[in-house]
Amino acid sequence: MDISDLKLGTILMYNNEPWQIIWSNRMRTAQRKPVMQTKLKNIITGKVIEYSFKFGEKVEEADVTREKASFLYADTDGTHFMNQESFETVDMPLDVTEDQIQFLKEGFEVQIVRFNNKPVSVELPIKVPLKVVEAPPDTKGNSGGNVTKPVKLETGLTVDVPMFIKEGETIRIDTRTGEYIERVTS
Repeated sequence: MDISDLKLGTILMYNNEPWQIIWSNRMRTAQRKPVMQTKLKNIITGKVIEYSFKFGEKVEEADVTREKASFLYADTDGTHFMNQESFETVDMPLDVTEDQIQFLKEGFEVQIVRFNNKPVSVELPIKVPLKVVEAPPDTKGNSGGNVTKPVKLETGLTVDVPMFIKEGETIRIDTRTGEYIERVTS
């Protein structure tokens, strides 16, 4: 593949390791060949680097597979998932999933990414619904502007939400940023 095939989310081989494109920008200046500026995240170690692919540079796509799995639980040994087709348990080390545990609750569906048939990372859905378990009461007169309050969710995550969100409600959270998106209405 060449630089015109590079898109957000593509997993490619760089220095004999699988890297995922998490940001890209195509640059073209007068009388110069185009360059694709990227931020790459190593899907095994989580390290992020910046690299600019030059016009004509050949890029090898990584041979990865994805499988649907359900989150079971997390403990001191790691994070545990169940493959939804084979029903086998897939165990991931805590250092791989430590940033993602705060969005996971029992039964959540995720994608397990395998490289060389070894599970290396977990891809979460972009939006996840979580229930508010602790919320301070809203105060009268705080309706002007963009006023927020911190609430605690069922996974232990704390997020800033608009003042009208109450305990017991379900809200959607962006797993990329950890920010409130919207209230879930039934």
